[in-house]
Amino acid sequence: MESETSATPTDRAGANGGGPSDPYEIPAVTDAERAVADLLPLGPLNSEDADALLARVPLWFHTFSLGGHAYTPGVARDHRYRVPFLPTDLDGASVLDVGAFDGFYSFLAESRGADRVVAVDNEQYIDWVRARWAVELSGGEGFRAIAELLDSKVEYMRLDAFDLDGLEERFDHVFCFGILHRVESPLGLLRILRQRLGPAGELLLETYGVEPGGLTRGIEVRTAGDVYSGDDFVYWGFTAEGLAGLAQNAGFERAEVLDQPMIDGHPRIVARLSVSG
Repeated sequence: MESETSATPTDRAGANGGGPSDPYEIPAVTDAERAVADLLPLGPLNSEDADALLARVPLWFHTFSLGGHAYTPGVARDHRYRVPFLPTDLDGASVLDVGAFDGFYSFLAESRGADRVVAVDNEQYIDWVRARWAVELSGGEGFRAIAELLDSKVEYMRLDAFDLDGLEERFDHVFCFGILHRVESPLGLLRILRQRLGPAGELLLETYGVEPGGLTRGIEVRTAGDVYSGDDFVYWGFTAEGLAGLAQNAGFERAEVLDQPMIDGHPRIVARLSVSG
């Protein structure tokens, strides 16, 4: 589950849990979300078809461009910092997108030439969405809606990241965005992702970092609710050195930190982990 958002609560009582009695607002789409969505224009759709697609999904995580008529109101905020590091030429490649949610990065990889794209999500976001926005999802609605619109061949699986060994398949590229800081065993997850990569494979990883002036080495332990109000599942903040150490222990030959931006007041870290040096 890729679940990063800083939506503003309608009532600060939501800081006690953001439950159905005090749901958060669905944030408005801004130029930041449009800039990323426009990398994958959908359509052309007429206004009626765009409205029907919007109505089909109770809550969108990713923002998609619906052929110029509208954008899906994705709750994820400003992913522009990821864009410079996404592979632009995936001709003939295979891609695994871990924590895909609505599948924006899966479909983008397909549009950039990937022959084989597998999107996985454990769909635990169903509980997160219910608690935060009082919206009921069955899981995969957004992905299926966009896949049908694109006539996409991306394969979607409801699968936990810790069960990826069951795929018995190796990939040229793995995307893992917004996940590592949300698992109890980040080293365990990196080991599993390493095993899903081919001999020259690369993992593009984005996770929670540390604030400037804070910890410079190691890994920061976060406590329930101290990162996002009402969100008890952010466990770690990673320094560049800490993340590189984990990568080495997981069997990666090289860890390259690409960026450490502050996004909406939160530190992020983007890295490329390679199987070969």
